[in-house]
Amino acid sequence: MWGPTPLLSLIGEEALGGNSLGKEEGTLWERYWGVQATVSWVLSQCFGSENVSIVAEEDTQTLSERMLLVYWNPLSKLKVWVLDPVDGTLGFVRGDQYAIALALIEDGEVVLGILGCPNYPMKKQWLNYHQRYYRLISKISPPVAGSWHKGCVMYALRGSGKAWMQPLVYDHNKFGLHNISPKPIKVSSVDDPAFATFCEPVEKSNSKHSFTAGLAQSVGLRKQPLRVYSMVKYAAIACGDAEIFMKFAKAGYKEKIWDHAAGVIIIHEAGGVVTDAGGKPLDFTKGIYLEGLDRGIVACSGSLLHDKIITAVDASWDSSKL
Repeated sequence: MWGPTPLLSLIGEEALGGNSLGKEEGTLWERYWGVQATVSWVLSQCFGSENVSIVAEEDTQTLSERMLLVYWNPLSKLKVWVLDPVDGTLGFVRGDQYAIALALIEDGEVVLGILGCPNYPMKKQWLNYHQRYYRLISKISPPVAGSWHKGCVMYALRGSGKAWMQPLVYDHNKFGLHNISPKPIKVSSVDDPAFATFCEPVEKSNSKHSFTAGLAQSVGLRKQPLRVYSMVKYAAIACGDAEIFMKFAKAGYKEKIWDHAAGVIIIHEAGGVVTDAGGKPLDFTKGIYLEGLDRGIVACSGSLLHDKIITAVDASWDSSKL
């Protein structure tokens, strides 16, 4: 039976009407709910039906009503699974980068994060290209047989000081055992802004590119921004393919926990730093939104780069008109 304070709950973006697509969108809608149903089933199998209250596989209105029950009490009193079944909808539709993100929040702290990135390339330079171009080149010059060239899962457990990556699909006929074993990942050691790669959202509606461009210039970032859909930006920093992620949404926009939880814990355990633009840790205790967020989000591979970005934000904010 559903209660206001279940031991475990699953909260998905689609459960709260977080996606603007309707059921008439067919295949895309089915994939959202297919992922949510699969994750719900796996969690129930792992933890047992008595210990897991799963919110999934129902219509949006019913799920929204149930979410209100979950958040009747402070999130800090709950153990909550947070799911975004398709993070980066436009990336998914366009055949580009997207992610499946799952995180466990316990007592208001993210304790486990998992990111499935089906199109993530194992060669850093391919992040700069659209996946359709990647597929075309792959047909002209196919990857070496048995090589792991695309698609991964990244995950981390709070306090472990480790983050891991492994192939998205196990195919023992295609990969040798050494290729399917989890590989530890660490953030980049680059701390000179001149050599750092910074990520930002693709869509201008999600972050003000002109402001981040000004910040990049003020701290000495020379490379062009890597504009990537979804939490793949967090993944790129965690595994050392990028050093900085900046997002400054327009006034009135509220960041949702499922868009950040999994990526934040993976970067932390891989050795990086994620805070709001005031240098404070992101607060996952207030419900579905990151309440009290100071201006924006800054993720970096190390504290030196992070401090420079935060200082630049303070110096430039008043003129940003955000």
